[in-house]
Amino acid sequence: MKTLYIKEQLNRYFLFAALILSLLFTAANVNAQAKNAAPQIKNVVLVHGAFADGSGYRALYEVLTKKGYNVTIVQNPLSSLEDDVAATNLALDKQDGPTVLVGHSWGGTVITEAGNHPKVAALVYIAALQPDNGETTVQWLQTAPPAPENGVLPVDEKGIVYYDKAKYHAGFAADISKEQAEFMYASQGAFHAKGFLTPVTKAAWRDKPSYGIVATEDKSINPDIERAMYKRSNTKITEIKGSHVVFMSQPVKVANVIIEASNSKK
Repeated sequence: MKTLYIKEQLNRYFLFAALILSLLFTAANVNAQAKNAAPQIKNVVLVHGAFADGSGYRALYEVLTKKGYNVTIVQNPLSSLEDDVAATNLALDKQDGPTVLVGHSWGGTVITEAGNHPKVAALVYIAALQPDNGETTVQWLQTAPPAPENGVLPVDEKGIVYYDKAKYHAGFAADISKEQAEFMYASQGAFHAKGFLTPVTKAAWRDKPSYGIVATEDKSINPDIERAMYKRSNTKITEIKGSHVVFMSQPVKVANVIIEASNSKK
């Protein structure tokens, strides 16, 4: 009887010890995972491109804010690369912590320079330009022939470039309604062409995680140009079927890429 009692006590002891070790291992594993996991970034700054303004980001703004993100939309003056970078930096200065910086089209060139701001943790390019150090926007635009639908007009006597009204819907925003496209055309800024000729001085994508969206039906920037830039820079590529304003026609899919970027490690 005494031997049986001792065996039972020993079994209970070993079972208890095994339970304690299991709990300790689980706790250590959870702590390690929490330590290694990148904290989610809650700030997002959106930078628009040429031939548009910040109002086009309304649908994307709504998707992101409903998920708890703090979203700021930059209104670019479009007067020069330096001025647009300065406007973006002002928005970044106001953020209360790490930020995902997002640019569409010409806005990609802007975030390539402004992305050096210390609060920028990750970059997202939406059908956007992504030059390297010393490169200009126009040299990339010239690497593939424009689509017949493309409506970028010649530079006028004031050095400003506009988009042809007759081609705006088909060439810029084919997958949104005619009424939406008409509003976007009416709200486009006066883009000063010298911005296209200004070289980037320090490409932020060389130092920070970058995500690129290829709009597969883009008629304003050839999708092959987008693919070439993103591949060259080792940017993580997501292809989404959509026009140049894919952020308007596919806001949930675009938001998912931004959310992925918000979990990046700086």
